[in-house]
Amino acid sequence: MNFFRCLSLLVVMALVSGTIAEKANSSGGMVWATARDEAELVEDSGLVIGEQDQIDGGFSSLDGMLHWAIGHSDPATLKEAAKDAQKMSMDELQKRQVELKELVEKLNMPSDGKLMKIAVSDLNNASLSLEDRHRALHELLILVEPIDNANDLSKSGGLKVVAGELNHSDSEVRKLAAWVIGKASQNNPFVQAQVFELGALTTLIKMVNSSSTEEAVKALFAVSALIRNNIAGQDMFYASRGYIMLQDVMSNGSLDIKLRRKAVFLVGDLAEFQLQNTDQKAELPIFSDRLFLKSVVDLIVVLDLDLQEKALTTINTLLQLKSIEPLILRDFCGLQGALQRMKLQLKESMEDEDKRDYAADVETLRGEVELIFRKKLGLL
Repeated sequence: MNFFRCLSLLVVMALVSGTIAEKANSSGGMVWATARDEAELVEDSGLVIGEQDQIDGGFSSLDGMLHWAIGHSDPATLKEAAKDAQKMSMDELQKRQVELKELVEKLNMPSDGKLMKIAVSDLNNASLSLEDRHRALHELLILVEPIDNANDLSKSGGLKVVAGELNHSDSEVRKLAAWVIGKASQNNPFVQAQVFELGALTTLIKMVNSSSTEEAVKALFAVSALIRNNIAGQDMFYASRGYIMLQDVMSNGSLDIKLRRKAVFLVGDLAEFQLQNTDQKAELPIFSDRLFLKSVVDLIVVLDLDLQEKALTTINTLLQLKSIEPLILRDFCGLQGALQRMKLQLKESMEDEDKRDYAADVETLRGEVELIFRKKLGLL
């Protein structure tokens, strides 16, 4: 079968699968591309144009193959195929999906491993355009989601290449590199350990201070992915004064609200980890630091329900730690007064029909936190 005919069929099948997924309320995929031309991909795949080879291997996932096919297709073809797919019945769509699986077995498309090698090779090319550098990082962003792929990237040295992009002059490249590291590190001690060895954690902490909101958000995402449930990572985070970064983010009212949400959420996560692992290490001194605690308390009166909810949840956890001094929360942090001001704010929010239900839920949480706090003060 001609290679480009196969590619065309794959596009149709990809859109058929997308239509099935849409009808089943599933999410769609992302577009694949590469800085290397199509001839190189054909050569790498072992497929000879004009022949129909029966071979082993191929993509490690059907989604990976579909994304690659879409990324190498003509937009007009995609548009026409999409129209045809929308007209099909569910039975026809499912029949086409079976045909797709049979077709995949006859093709040797690049595997996830080969695609990662191509992307890393692109990043190692000093003359690569920014557009293609962005594209290579976008590809890795999806490829590293499976834990085996993330481990393979780490073992092959590709993670070191991505970490090197954290120092690139282009903010978008830095953002994407941080995002890839965060995705690869989630719940993955093997990758986390290599990132620590590369010294990337310190770089990521500094990146949270970027003037680019998106770069800062993705850097904080990566920091969170690296230190959650990881004692060694948390020790490095504190040694690098990462808690000062969190305090600065929470205290800075000029920063984007989503960055402040992520910061206080991470504080709550660290406090929860501390609460659940008191037998492993002593409570960290930052949870009794007055300025740090005040930066959390002050967030509950910021007029953003999502931020207020996250701050309340964090305070709820902090109140359960033995190191927390209720008098410091009352006298220095002003928690008692903040809870009362918040009550008035939420009352006003509940007058807005669009916010009523959410504000009521947050008020319930506020009441619970106030009750716990009063008990800590010995007032109940």
